[in-house]
Amino acid sequence: MVQQYKVDIVKDLVERLSGAKAIVLVDYKGINIEQVNQLRARFRTDKVDYVVQKNTLLKIALNELNISGLDEYLKGPTAVAICLEDEVSPARVLAKFKKEVMEDLGFPTFKAGYVAGHVFNPKELEALASLPTREEILSSVVRCMAAPITGFMAVNQGIIRKFVYALNAIKDKQADAS
Repeated sequence: MVQQYKVDIVKDLVERLSGAKAIVLVDYKGINIEQVNQLRARFRTDKVDYVVQKNTLLKIALNELNISGLDEYLKGPTAVAICLEDEVSPARVLAKFKKEVMEDLGFPTFKAGYVAGHVFNPKELEALASLPTREEILSSVVRCMAAPITGFMAVNQGIIRKFVYALNAIKDKQADAS
């Protein structure tokens, strides 16, 4: 007989996972409680939900949402990073945490991810994490769009400046002649 608290856990997981833009499975083996708390805090600041739950309950929740392809990765210690707003945040936060706090010790590691309806393997998640942020991309696009205008303005200012120098030279020449 199924115990009620397990049903409640699955319902909670389904609520958390529904509408997620990114679901990243993390092997958290090798990190201590203090480091887990640091990771949770980083996830929280980027509006990422970080949950550690039994693999079987997680499988049931994913299957209820018709998310397939992650079952084979649900072995061993697994945590789930869920983001409802940004597809890249969970991968980026974990990669940055691994580099800064764990000093590239090799853990925690990506197991797999489900982003925009596709299953990503660990290498693809690493590549996804290394992409520039949305704000960085937008600022570079704006810079590229503004570059021709800026160049045009600089050329026009140079022409006007040379015209003013020529007028000053003519004025000075006339003042010396009189």
